[in-house]
Amino acid sequence: MQWIIFMLLLFISSMEMLTQNRWKKQVSAGLLENCTGCVLCSEDNGCITCHHRLFLLIWRDGIRQYGMCVHTCPPGYFGVRGLEVNRCTKCRSPSCESCFSRDFCMKCKDKFYLHKGQCFRQCPPSTAAQPGTRECQETCEPGPWSEWSACTHESRTCGCKWGVETRVREVPAAAREEGAACPALSETRKCRMRKHCPGEKTEPKNKGKKRQKKPKTEAHAGT
Repeated sequence: MQWIIFMLLLFISSMEMLTQNRWKKQVSAGLLENCTGCVLCSEDNGCITCHHRLFLLIWRDGIRQYGMCVHTCPPGYFGVRGLEVNRCTKCRSPSCESCFSRDFCMKCKDKFYLHKGQCFRQCPPSTAAQPGTRECQETCEPGPWSEWSACTHESRTCGCKWGVETRVREVPAAAREEGAACPALSETRKCRMRKHCPGEKTEPKNKGKKRQKKPKTEAHAGT
């Protein structure tokens, strides 16, 4: 009877070991699929080090950590090359889709707008949202208009009936540096000029007409 119990326990133990070995093989096979490009790969954590030119991407699933070697870092990460290992580092902002560094975003996720490396749901003051590029562009607020210039026509200020005059307004230096889209910075309008320039000789109105002779008066007798 004891011998039968012993054999039964041995059989159960053997089946448990067989099941564990099969499970380990399945896990190893699944991990090996993610170990492409790895120099070192762990059965529990995937890639540990990668071949040259590849980036090590590490992510968490609960309390476990996994590694994978990739050619390009996925959205939300940027590549950092090092002497020993190249890593995919996660962007700090969760609304950032791709970043140049941890704190400088280059492209934002949907419903967010990019401005100076940061993602905003609404563009900051003095900026306007650009739906095509999903960026916040600086708006331009020019200064006051200048006085109207002299009325001219082909660089002349007189001698014509009509000319044009112009006025302008300045743009703040900050707006020029940011390449902001500004409204009209100059205006022109039609104006009346002096037909005759100072010192110019003018023809008399009766020029060309014959002068009429005054009739002679007859002398009265007895004077």
